[in-house]
Amino acid sequence: MIRARRARIVATLGPASREAGKVVQLASAGADVFRVNFSHGLQEDHARTIANVRAAEAAVGRPLAVLADLQGPKIRLGAFADRAVRLKVGQDFRLDVSEEPGDASRVGVPLAEVFSVLRPGSDILLDDGKVRLRVRRSGPGYAETEVLAGEQLSDYKGLNLPGHAIPIPALTAKDRGDLAFALSQNVDWVALSFVQRASDMAELRQIVQGRAAALAKIEKPAALDALDEILDLCDGVMVARGDLGVELNPEDVPVVQKSLVRAARSRGIPVIVATQMLDSMIHSPTPTRAEASDVAGAVYEGADAVMLSAETAAGEYPLEAVTMMNRILTRVEQAPRWPELMRAEYPVEDGDADALVAAASRAAEAASTACIAAFTTTGRTSLRLARERPLQPTLALTPNIKAARKLCLVWGVEPRVVAQPSDPEELARVAVDEAVAAGLAPPNRRVIILAGLPMGSPGAANILRIAHAPRR
Repeated sequence: MIRARRARIVATLGPASREAGKVVQLASAGADVFRVNFSHGLQEDHARTIANVRAAEAAVGRPLAVLADLQGPKIRLGAFADRAVRLKVGQDFRLDVSEEPGDASRVGVPLAEVFSVLRPGSDILLDDGKVRLRVRRSGPGYAETEVLAGEQLSDYKGLNLPGHAIPIPALTAKDRGDLAFALSQNVDWVALSFVQRASDMAELRQIVQGRAAALAKIEKPAALDALDEILDLCDGVMVARGDLGVELNPEDVPVVQKSLVRAARSRGIPVIVATQMLDSMIHSPTPTRAEASDVAGAVYEGADAVMLSAETAAGEYPLEAVTMMNRILTRVEQAPRWPELMRAEYPVEDGDADALVAAASRAAEAASTACIAAFTTTGRTSLRLARERPLQPTLALTPNIKAARKLCLVWGVEPRVVAQPSDPEELARVAVDEAVAAGLAPPNRRVIILAGLPMGSPGAANILRIAHAPRR
């Protein structure tokens, strides 16, 4: 049976959830895509995690996708001699390139490029903004700062420089090794962290060579200035509100989120809204009302997917978090005004739409239509349909398991692996049989069929047919 929702759930796997039985539970509860975070853990751990996802796929009887999330050039402090220090507002605090353990007066930053962009008056944020410094003096390899806010600092906390683009590559040596490993494991999506410019995505695509879909994480303000060029090179995009929220004013984050979702939808690429969606469920079996409203807002905007991070990776209630996310998505999509509000966020006219896809989407609005069945080799037809946000589900039928897994991230698309029909006359039979088997087509309801000739050739759909589920 098909789940009664169109938005998708991305669940991060970690110590709390990566074992085989847990992955099956999360998939059964509604997770569609499993994120493997290469910022933590060893490659051998990730290999076992990915194998567990593939086993879960067989257990639940539907495709599941693996998203490999590269660490990127996350800037972190060095270590402290006592692991943590107490700070006082107004005190002096030095950052430098020394590898000596830090103390309450200084700490090392193992990336000299940081200091090349600092100037007197520059703000430095540590530990996701919990500690704020202001530069008094700086030079090659050092910065003398004043503590403006924060009382405690510990080993390896993150460092952010609001308003500064740091001249470092998006793919570090670690990322290159992790990327090669991820591709060897046949992951379905690769996410590049801290994208700042279009050339970052171009480099990723050059390495990947189509072996996985490429996704840009937008978490640096510099990326917003080059957004169109970045999106031109993306198969998908993530609104990564963690680091983005550190470098932007809090009131700016929801505005940026909405604009990013609209930009992705206009291009027909999937967009994920991520970070702190159900953050309280790391330690609580239920979310706050504000968190539920936050998730609902993303659904009303028409985001393809929402993501759970620490909630499922390291939280105390990973299964409850996925279950709750599924409940929120389902409830919102049952609301009478959901279609109106979600479609109101669609930012473009249909003038450039593929005529056949647009016709199928309109035909699906009829009460007699049960679903759309799209035969696809690469997944492009289903992606184009998702851009139109048809209210009836799209059954993506493909002989290619890679294409099916990629589509797990896409709004309203239910991918299924089927043998390629050898004859156009088989299209209706296969489409109806799969729709009935999936519980999508009640007796005598219409199934809209999209396909292309010649069969099995990648390209635009050029056949639109209508079939009916059999009477009882």
